Amino acid sequence: MEQQQPSPQAGARILVVDDDPTVAEIVSGYLDRAGYVVDRAGDGPDALARAAAHWPDLVVLDLMLPGMDGLEVCRRIRGRGPVPVIMLTARGDEDDRILGLEVGADDYVTKPFSPRELVLRVQSVLRRTGPVPSARPLRAAGLSVDPAARRATKDGTELALTVREFDLLAFFLRHPGRVYSREDLMREVWGWDFGDLSTVTVHVRRLRGKVEDDAARPRLIQTVWGVGYRFEAGDADDASHATGTTDTPDTEAPEA
Repeated sequence: MEQQQPSPQAGARILVVDDDPTVAEIVSGYLDRAGYVVDRAGDGPDALARAAAHWPDLVVLDLMLPGMDGLEVCRRIRGRGPVPVIMLTARGDEDDRILGLEVGADDYVTKPFSPRELVLRVQSVLRRTGPVPSARPLRAAGLSVDPAARRATKDGTELALTVREFDLLAFFLRHPGRVYSREDLMREVWGWDFGDLSTVTVHVRRLRGKVEDDAARPRLIQTVWGVGYRFEAGDADDASHATGTTDTPDTEAPEA
């Protein structure tokens, strides 16, 4: 058995939900060796009961569950409180993956997958969930983001954001006026040099629905066709500014 270094977030509680005992055992074993506390559930009702008994720091959730599918489990768990979700899917259809992101999943892994890659993704999501004590609040255009408290508001009203939505908004507020391609955002916000770029598109769409007055006519998060996205701070008061070059990426624009 290969040696595995303990995770920097050792001790975090992970709920693994999969009706395949072999997959659940392998995933749980890798997470356990990484230093996490692992709970297992084989179906939706069991997952909801275990989450209620011991609230997890993150959920690894299979999309294809008997009875109550993973999408419904994700909706119900996130309805009880904020928690990062990584979706497992055996489906090759992009629509299914996007649907998982639409209901609030923070990331997904397609079966068959490398358990080591899954552990890295868990570490990445949890790392971004933790507070950043040295980061000062960011404010622009009626939006306020407090990275230390992981709290975001619009005109004083708290926003219900997923982990990735929060990170994406904070990134935009730190870099107003600059264009970023989906590849840039995948690398800077998700921490990955590869991945399905539709993940970024879906999260931008979801974020617009929460921060824009009219998501159909976005004023803050604008699409720069043929390039990517730009955050227009408008009357930004305390927003941080990007450093370095201001060259715009020349990648294809996302659908928006």
